[in-house]
Amino acid sequence: MAEFRIRFDGVSKYYGQQCVVDKLRLDIEKGEFVSLLGPSGSGKTTLLMMLAGFETATEGQILVDGYRVNDVPSHKRDMGVVFQNYALFPHMTVGANVAFPLQMRGISRAEIANRVKTALDMVQLGALSERKPSQLSGGQQQRVALARALVFEPRVVLMDEPLGALDKNLREQMQLDIRALHQRLGLTIVFVTHDQGEALTMSDRIAVFNKGKIEQIGTPRQVYDEPATRFVAEFIGETNLIDGTVETVEPASAVIRLNGGDVVRVAGSGGLAAGQGVSVSLRPERLSLTDGLSNNAGLPDNAISAIVTDCVYQGDHLRVQLAGPADASYVVRLDRRSPEPQRGAQVTAFFSPEDCKVIA
Repeated sequence: MAEFRIRFDGVSKYYGQQCVVDKLRLDIEKGEFVSLLGPSGSGKTTLLMMLAGFETATEGQILVDGYRVNDVPSHKRDMGVVFQNYALFPHMTVGANVAFPLQMRGISRAEIANRVKTALDMVQLGALSERKPSQLSGGQQQRVALARALVFEPRVVLMDEPLGALDKNLREQMQLDIRALHQRLGLTIVFVTHDQGEALTMSDRIAVFNKGKIEQIGTPRQVYDEPATRFVAEFIGETNLIDGTVETVEPASAVIRLNGGDVVRVAGSGGLAAGQGVSVSLRPERLSLTDGLSNNAGLPDNAISAIVTDCVYQGDHLRVQLAGPADASYVVRLDRRSPEPQRGAQVTAFFSPEDCKVIA
């Protein structure tokens, strides 16, 4: 059986009459990296703050290693916390900042020196222990904050938008660095972000938040390839959401007539019924293009005739905008080496039944 390190059991948080977290249930395994992903106001940071002990749950239980921690003070929960603003002491050196949580725990000076050196070496800042935070770059300051959160060997590390203030290149490098630390040390990490790419890169599982609830939780591949709701499909990456009606249902597939008139076949038919209104989620990179009409020989089951309305070169890919029947619009992502379709050209967009997901 899985060894759950953290369990949220029917946890709710109210501010007056406003419900911010609504009867939430979530288990996090020991050594797991779980990202809480969602827009501002969706409840993800509030949940993290309740776990850290900085907020109090209105109802429900928070369990860590099987013990209820609702009434345990934050400094006794054995959790390292990393914030977006670093929260470093400006008057202290890097080494003193990292040593601080150990001093508060009464660790000996010799042990503190050893642990601080180990922690700073782990984040590649061993040579900067005597500098002040103001003498460091943003990325270096974030590494100090991470070292301080890890130095006392907590059972859980909590991170609240820790990379939000960094530039793109540094943020992407820090994502990989934190992922590598997690894998090497076996840490249990709960990570709050609104950045979908960040969550997909770093996480073992992603909990997608919306209006105080978890709409879906799964691996990065599951939430991207198999969105459970319209919200998840739209929030995780970019997608084409096409409305239609189920025409026929077979054991392993279904036929759907899109509102624009095109008929497509989708893999899987569980829970679908003829006449049911559905949406088809189709990621832009799953579409391919060919010149001409949709009855071209050799195309897969699903082919839609469309007109190119725009094509933008974005470095690693071409982003092509299409207009389909009945005002339908589609986005296609092509390899950067693909021929660039001309605006106004008539093309066929095609995809396989396995490359789309039906959302009832």
